[in-house]
Amino acid sequence: MAIQPKLSSRRAPLFRDPIYDGAADPTLIWNRQAKEWWMIYTNRRATSDGVGVQWVHGTDLGVASSADGGQSWLYRGTLAGLELEWGRNTFWAPEVYWHEGVYHMYVSYIQGVPLQWEGHKREILHYTSPDLLQWTFRSRLQLSSERVIDACVHTLPDGRFRMWYKDEDNQSHTYAADSEDLYNWHVVGAVITDRAHEGPNVFILSGSYWMIVDEWRGQGVYQSEDGSHWVKNGLILDQPGQREDDQAIGLHADVVVQGEHAYIFYFTHPERIPGQPERTYKERRSSIQVAKLEVIDGKLICDRDAPFGLQLVEPE
Repeated sequence: MAIQPKLSSRRAPLFRDPIYDGAADPTLIWNRQAKEWWMIYTNRRATSDGVGVQWVHGTDLGVASSADGGQSWLYRGTLAGLELEWGRNTFWAPEVYWHEGVYHMYVSYIQGVPLQWEGHKREILHYTSPDLLQWTFRSRLQLSSERVIDACVHTLPDGRFRMWYKDEDNQSHTYAADSEDLYNWHVVGAVITDRAHEGPNVFILSGSYWMIVDEWRGQGVYQSEDGSHWVKNGLILDQPGQREDDQAIGLHADVVVQGEHAYIFYFTHPERIPGQPERTYKERRSSIQVAKLEVIDGKLICDRDAPFGLQLVEPE
């Protein structure tokens, strides 16, 4: 696919949720029915006055669409039809993967609206849809523990599907599971174990597999030739940028690859004080940003302040 994006200076921030102002954990998917790009994200409730971390729980999955290749985004609402039980429950960090006419979503799920991080089960649920609107629940994945979040799916060279995810009961390391059909998964084991992290995201660029993980100090970068054996390749989005709402580390990200071009979509807490709890709306609000990725001399590089072209097109 030969793509020549229009050179432009990207508007920043790219998107803010107009209801709760807490857009986080974005994932991008081409909507084949509407012929537009969708951004599906954790709809954190930054405006909530709840106790403790209730504001990051009780979340729906927000949706924004772009009909102009990612230049502008329109808030569309939240995904419906996901609830499995009564009450207000928590949905986080969706991964949406299209295969043979079906959208597969793997989403982190927590029962209710906890006020603290500890003491409750976290699961990854599997749903399918023909159109990103009508969702059918398929299963609760049986993985390496009962505290797993942040799924990412990509194929391996032999055609198997691999899922990478965070296992909070195992030192918050990245674990993996494999599947032949996207429905039945078996655990492979630990993959990235050098430090605690979350939000793995895997993509192919310039002939290599790449994985980024959120180390809460920027995005750790790993490189692989086969999607199984990984070597640390550096750290990106660890230094504040200069654009509006971008003067903070980049958090839980997704990458869209278009030919030789790659773009990283991440979120920031632009007014958060590092190391301090987020107690007020100002400290909780978040913004979605986008920057270009490049491979230079075998290293993944992200200059978040550099002007770049962005024109997302329909995938092949």
